[in-house]
Formats: sequence, C-alpha cells, structure tokens
Amino acid sequence: MTAQIGETLHYDGREHTMCSEPLGDYFALGGEKPAFLENCTAHWRGYIGTWEIRDGRLYLVNIDARLRDGTKVTLADLFPGFPERVFAHWYSGTVRIPDGKQLLYVHMGYCSKYERDILVRIEKGVVRETEVRINGKQDDPDAPEGYSVDAMTVFHPESGERENK
Repeated sequence: MTAQIGETLHYDGREHTMCSEPLGDYFALGGEKPAFLENCTAHWRGYIGTWEIRDGRLYLVNIDARLRDGTKVTLADLFPGFPERVFAHWYSGTVRIPDGKQLLYVHMGYCSKYERDILVRIEKGVVRETEVRINGKQDDPDAPEGYSVDAMTVFHPESGERENK
C-alpha cells in the first residue's frame, strides 16, 4: 500500500498531520460508509477528515470528500443534525502525530519515521494521556520537515488515465 495522505488535527495551538483515521472506526462499528471517490493510491479511504481537540475531547470538524458520482460530502451528510462538529465518542485508541524531520520514508501506510511522535491516547473520544516519543535526530539539514507522501498515482475518473506524481 502506498503511503497515505494524513488527516488534519488542530491541537495545542497548531495544525498537525495525524497518522490515524478515527472515522474509520466509526464506519467499522456500523456507521454507514458512503461510496467515497478514491482518486489516488495515497488516498484509498476517499476522504480527509479535519479534527480538533478542544477541552480534552476529540471532534470531527470537517470532511473533504466526494462520492463516486462527484457529489461533495459534508459533515451533516454523515452526521445529520451536526453540521459543524461531531464529538468522536466512538473512538478509543492512540492518535499518532509525526513531528520534526523525516528520518526514514516508507512507502506504505503511515510507516515513515520522524524525529518525534506525539501520541495522544483517547478513550471514548476523551483525551486520557499524551506522550512524546523520541525516535532519533536527523542530521541532514535538507531532510523534509513534517509528514509527507513522496509518491502516488492519481486516477482521472473521466478518462481512466493514471498520472504518477
């Protein structure tokens, strides 16, 4: 599997890329998963969620997605009655936020390694603990900073052609 485009998390006064997919747990627990458009190999889930941690709770605040027929999906489409934010009460797990320079690029899932990982342990949507794991120091001043995907294939639904990036 190609390295995946991360979701966005507003936390501790900063915007981060997170290597976790809490909405996937919602769908796995029986939430209805729409037929999202999967337009590239780095985006198999077909959506990018924007999240925030506010007052010690995890919220989904936006979704960037389209259905296979091209229709834009909104938060209210997934969670009727909640157009602005949804408390992620279904999620228990660890949100991984890669931080610092890249130590090792792995072209699979979220396996690339960074100088630090911020690990936010969440239970039923509530932050229980935060830990910073130090993974090493990057001595190369030209190494990329922050999470990135180095290569992907983009699918053009109209033509069916592929474009490598």
